[in-house]
Amino acid sequence: MPLPTWKVFLIQFLNIAGLGPIFGAIAGAMFGPSAFLWIVLGTIFAGAVHDYLSGMLSLRHDGLSISEIVGVYLGPYLKQFMRVFTVVLLIFVGTVFLVGPAKIIDGMTNGYLGLWGWVTVILLYYVLSTLLPIDKLISKLYPVFGAAMLFMAIGLFMTLIFGDYQIPELIPENLVNMKSNPDETPLFPILFVTIACGAISGFHATQSPLMSRCLKNEKYGKSVFFGAMVTEGIVALIWAAAAMAFFDNVEGLNSMMAKNGNNAAWAANEISLNMLGAFGGVLAVLGIVAAPITSGDTAFRSARLIVSDIFKYDQKKITKRLYISLPLFAIAFVLTQIDFAIIWRYFAWSNQTLATVVLWMLTAYLILEKKLYWVTLIPAIFMTMVCSTYILIAPEGFKMEHNMAYILGAVVTFLITLIFWLFIIKKKTKKAITTTS
Repeated sequence: MPLPTWKVFLIQFLNIAGLGPIFGAIAGAMFGPSAFLWIVLGTIFAGAVHDYLSGMLSLRHDGLSISEIVGVYLGPYLKQFMRVFTVVLLIFVGTVFLVGPAKIIDGMTNGYLGLWGWVTVILLYYVLSTLLPIDKLISKLYPVFGAAMLFMAIGLFMTLIFGDYQIPELIPENLVNMKSNPDETPLFPILFVTIACGAISGFHATQSPLMSRCLKNEKYGKSVFFGAMVTEGIVALIWAAAAMAFFDNVEGLNSMMAKNGNNAAWAANEISLNMLGAFGGVLAVLGIVAAPITSGDTAFRSARLIVSDIFKYDQKKITKRLYISLPLFAIAFVLTQIDFAIIWRYFAWSNQTLATVVLWMLTAYLILEKKLYWVTLIPAIFMTMVCSTYILIAPEGFKMEHNMAYILGAVVTFLITLIFWLFIIKKKTKKAITTTS
């Protein structure tokens, strides 16, 4: 479904943004100005490269889903793993962005429908947006919500610059873990998983194929895929700065978050209403509520398309879309009964793990095509270390002693890198033999 480039950009931006550049940035700001460094470097050298290349490879492969593209470059075994892993991640995303906004709306309306009433309303919207063609609902609503999210970020930026706020500086002595419990939440790797969508996120690789099917010409790929990620990084920077400045400093942010159950939704609501006034309240509804909902619906949409790709199941008739969609919604609804914090933590780790696999796939593509592969190899190695160390340290993981986790994480990273190079050597040899034959 060809769409105007500006509309594709805004849909892509809203698809990938969700709660990430707001909630993730606020939670990441609790570590201090180190968050600024990760957002900038992560966005430019990891996230934007990841989003651009995954989107363009999908476009070059007739709009294939990311799991199928992984199969092309990393083989059938990893493709089967990625099919399952990606669908599970998307269901996590849909669940997180079902309960999260429902909690926010319930708080804003003083329990008018109750939490489960709003969950039902959002779920009904998800059903419609997942089943209807992209030009019927998504292409009409998303540009409005995307613009609202950008205006909210611009408003916060202007208030920070011209208001009586002091943003902590990015100087060497501030590049330390400023959380109130630094021993329990080490800067590495926790920060690099906490701030995901504002720096790099595997979820984006599931969304880029949706927009690759809507581009009129591949020359617009850089402005859409790379541009949307850089825009999201800027939004994350603004929210991280606002969180540190609004509560006076990083210590004040940590203190207030602790008093309110580390609820990033509360902090986002306080910041937008107090820094932007009544106008901020309207933008808060559109930005803080609509953004996660519009990521949740495209998560289910992506899951439906991936499952249809796997089984080669035609999706032209709405009844056939229902056959795939309804089980996905049923699973997500069951998951809403689990503690939201647990679902969020597993989503965060699996999200970064997916990004890591995609980076390795992109590296394989660049090597085989004799292109500049280090632009993805370096972030692939770094993110492998992040994900392996995180699952060893984290409460939902193996809860290992930190030094041991770092050593084992380095060993895992080395082994994965070695296996990758052996695979590439084998694939290049096979390609050479085939070419010679």
